[in-house]
Amino acid sequence: MGHPRDKSDEEWRDELTEEQYRVTREGATEPAGSGEYLEVDDEGVFRCVCCGAELFASDTKYHSGSGWPSFWDAIDEANVERRADNSMGMKRTEILCAECGAHLGHVFPDGPEPTGERYCVNSAALDFEARDG
Repeated sequence: MGHPRDKSDEEWRDELTEEQYRVTREGATEPAGSGEYLEVDDEGVFRCVCCGAELFASDTKYHSGSGWPSFWDAIDEANVERRADNSMGMKRTEILCAECGAHLGHVFPDGPEPTGERYCVNSAALDFEARDG
């Protein structure tokens, strides 16, 4: 099997739901308050829905009131790529899965300590793996 970044558009469409495809491959945003992981407070790991890369741990998740799952840090900064996003007349920082290039959401400088960052992530870009026990 090849690298996830080498998959064709058709392969991604076959593997993902329409909403997952729209968000991760086309950079869309799910409606605020609609994501399945918004209220999940169980212990575990949030992975990329496209390639399974570990992105966020439940112990960094918090309720920001933004309408999307929010985290104050990534499991490993190397797993999350940052890119300038000047679309929609705003200056933002887009976050993507470093392994497969999936659009995850955006990171903002208004999060809690210790990082002061808020990773605002679409549920459609994530899979949750609960910790046993």
